[in-house]
Amino acid sequence: MPFSYTRTVRFQDTDAAGVVYFANVLPMCHEAYEESLAASSINLKSFFSTPSVAIPIVHASVDFLRPMFCGDQIIIHLTPKVVSENTFEINYKIVSVEVEQLLANALTKHICIDSINRTRKEIPAGIMEWLHRWNDEATTS
Repeated sequence: MPFSYTRTVRFQDTDAAGVVYFANVLPMCHEAYEESLAASSINLKSFFSTPSVAIPIVHASVDFLRPMFCGDQIIIHLTPKVVSENTFEINYKIVSVEVEQLLANALTKHICIDSINRTRKEIPAGIMEWLHRWNDEATTS
């Protein structure tokens, strides 16, 4: 079952045309990512500052389907998926609360590495639990 994060589009998210600026969608998705980690009892402070492991984003993309405006209520549905023993991706569906329409799709790809020597490392157990908790495949089988 995907993780869902509700958010209000803020004025600071928009551009001069009054719509969400393209570069601000990924930070919204990252907010949902952080909230899903916290909802899985992952300590964010230690997750983002653990010296032995890092999980950088190595790819990101967004497809915009409809404009988002200041004051809009949106839900970001986050679905992670294991790709290999050291990589995963997160699919995001951004939906309007008011009109129940899909506004955008986003994708981030992550790799787990040793933060000292920058070599690939197996995804830690806590993150694997998080991946399985919010993955669609766990509930559709």
